[in-house]
Amino acid sequence: MTGALPELDPVIHAQARLRVVSALATLRADDRIAFPRLQDILRMTAGNLSVHLRKLEDAGYVEVTKTHQGRTPATLVRLTGRGRVAFDDYTAALRALLNGTTNLQEEP
Repeated sequence: MTGALPELDPVIHAQARLRVVSALATLRADDRIAFPRLQDILRMTAGNLSVHLRKLEDAGYVEVTKTHQGRTPATLVRLTGRGRVAFDDYTAALRALLNGTTNLQEEP
């Protein structure tokens, strides 16, 4: 075989995590989004979003910061540099699969 199929990052590939990373990738590199806003955008329950954010955080793809706005606790989320690179690699691999840029034919 002349070309191998590209690998899709299993951390990002899960549908919910792909939605999270895709949403966060639209922010500028240093921007953060409040957890409730992200939850609203993605239409996910707090528990479900928390589980997926933890998996992404464990991989170093997102940073979750707990702070206060006045006296109110706030949780802010951002995509890390490592997360941006992983998402770029993931989208490039997916494009390669979809565009058929890998050659699956045997060489003569």
